[in-house]
Amino acid sequence: MNITDTHTHLYAEEFDIDRDEMIQRAINNGVTRFFIPAIDSNYIQKMYALESDYPENVFLMMGLHPTYVKDNYLDELQIVEQELASRKFFAIGEIGIDLYWDKTYLKEQQIAFRRQIQLAKKYKLPIVIHCREAFDEIFEILESEKSEDLFGIFHCFSGTYEQALQAISYNMKLGIGGVVTFKNGKIDQFINQIDLKHLVLETDSPYLAPIPFRGKRNESSYIVNVVDKLASLFGLSSEEIALKTTENSKAIFGI
Repeated sequence: MNITDTHTHLYAEEFDIDRDEMIQRAINNGVTRFFIPAIDSNYIQKMYALESDYPENVFLMMGLHPTYVKDNYLDELQIVEQELASRKFFAIGEIGIDLYWDKTYLKEQQIAFRRQIQLAKKYKLPIVIHCREAFDEIFEILESEKSEDLFGIFHCFSGTYEQALQAISYNMKLGIGGVVTFKNGKIDQFINQIDLKHLVLETDSPYLAPIPFRGKRNESSYIVNVVDKLASLFGLSSEEIALKTTENSKAIFGI
């Protein structure tokens, strides 16, 4: 199988003790493409190092994560713009709104999200959306910014069937990861009603490990558990799920 992990934080500190071994385990399991979201400027050099070490496998995004939007967010956005102007990236991400931990910076998150959507349009890149307890706020901005050149991935989708259809209506594919294996994840109850052409695979590692690893450190090799779960839900082979979702990722990222 040739599997694409459209969202993995390979630079995370959780992997400092065995990063190369962890990546090799994933490659051995058929995961050959890793798309790496940005968080803030502190991780940029680690992202570049990964790309240098794995030029055939690692593809980078650039952006400011909503939970890293603080008082200095305008400075961080300026760095995002500088990086985008200096070299090639494959998406603007991860960007969006997160109201789970803290609502203090909602206004700033909204400004940052909108500005980065506009950067994506400027550079003709997809966006990768982080949404946590903020569907209404996300959809409000997507509605005002919607256009043919706005497209991307709703990362770690965990909403309702109706919210899935709304996300798709904005030219977004749904990033499906470990949540689909959870007993209380709920998306497993309707995901097979969504055309497979709208789905891509992800781990969000080191977070959100699928069953049977839930609660432990996630890694990209565990994406095969997501593949197998989707195969059972759609009544298809794991190879078909891997093939179609990788095709979908190529349509989004252009590679």
